[in-house]
Amino acid sequence: MLCVACSPADRSDGYADNAAARSAVHADGKTYAITGGTVYTLGAAGKIEHGTVLVKDGKIAAVGANVDIPADAERIDASGKIVTPGIFDPQSQFGIVEVGAVKETRDASAGDSRFSAAFDVADAINPRSVLIPVNRIAGVTRAMVSPTNGDKHIIAGRGAIIDLGSTEGFIHRDAAAMFAALGETGAEQAGGSRAAAMLALREALQDAKDYADNTSAYASNQRRKYALTRLDLEALGPVLAGEEPLVLHVERASDIEAALRLARDFKLKLVVSGGAEAWMVADELAAAHVPVLLNPLEDLPAHFETLGSTLENAARLQKAGVLIAFATGDTHNARNVTQAAGNAVANGLPWLDALKALMLNPARIYGMDQDVGTLEQGKLADVVVWSGDPLELSTFADQVFIAGRRVPMVSRQTMLRDRYMQAIRDQHAMSPGYIKPMAL
Repeated sequence: MLCVACSPADRSDGYADNAAARSAVHADGKTYAITGGTVYTLGAAGKIEHGTVLVKDGKIAAVGANVDIPADAERIDASGKIVTPGIFDPQSQFGIVEVGAVKETRDASAGDSRFSAAFDVADAINPRSVLIPVNRIAGVTRAMVSPTNGDKHIIAGRGAIIDLGSTEGFIHRDAAAMFAALGETGAEQAGGSRAAAMLALREALQDAKDYADNTSAYASNQRRKYALTRLDLEALGPVLAGEEPLVLHVERASDIEAALRLARDFKLKLVVSGGAEAWMVADELAAAHVPVLLNPLEDLPAHFETLGSTLENAARLQKAGVLIAFATGDTHNARNVTQAAGNAVANGLPWLDALKALMLNPARIYGMDQDVGTLEQGKLADVVVWSGDPLELSTFADQVFIAGRRVPMVSRQTMLRDRYMQAIRDQHAMSPGYIKPMAL
């Protein structure tokens, strides 16, 4: 018997557009009215003081200052608090890396496998990862789960977009983007030179195009041998068709320029990941409509390709008209991206644009903004109620909704905290002989 309950059987070509089915899976059947808060919709309605967000059947039923609230709605008082869409992590390893130092819990890379572009992380995602609740209760509601480069591949494989609210139907969109690397990472994979890495990527794309044009000839063994496997060539088809973005890790300005030339030559939908020196070529990126996934805290020359790192990267890119989204690359603590965004604001990025870089822009980059990213009627109800300014260090998420489901604000960390706080309290009720002395 073959059990496929937790991977490809849950997916289909039309799954990405089935928002109604997804909301039905996650909705808990209740209607919620989040009232009295300052609502940042990130949509056409903008900021709403003393607003109400009505959640019903997994979606946002209404948003405004004068919303009719059904009698059966559960009211959540958000007075004095801030209400926003959920955070969308645009590049993570949720469910495919549990303990970085334990190889049995790492499924992010194809390693030395013969597959590259066909490698699909969706088949390995564990929705019961303990890392998910830790970040979920801090406001991260949706994420791109992305592969990392193996020992010999320029192309890492395909990523999948998930929501962090359920263990069933959690894949929002499979094969949502193709990931690859140039720069220092690509050069290492290709034998030591950036030129070799670019040549390998160009060859892969040329072979995929030739395969698509000559599939029948290839099947009858009347076509030359390709550098990649048949499955890899097929996986690159949507990338060449412009249906699937290519997320390319590049840091140095000259590597970004090379990536832009590649995108022009093959008419690719390019997304730059990393982009430490992206500010140096901001005008070129804006003109090409190429977005950048960046870490706002990247300001140290940890590598030769990041010598131009600056905390003003985000502000400079945004000012030039480049669409940016924030990703720290630290899945274990993806929740801290709000602090990183706060630093971007401290270095010149407008506050509202920082909020968009956390919540709306990732959805726009991956073509998901019809479902999530703003608080607007008809969209999936990914909603966070914050105790204060979401970008302040002392602020916490008071309540999180994912596709209309009210998330229990519990994680392994909160349970450990409560256990040991209880142990400390219990010590005061025990005889001194049973109390272990505390270390000084």
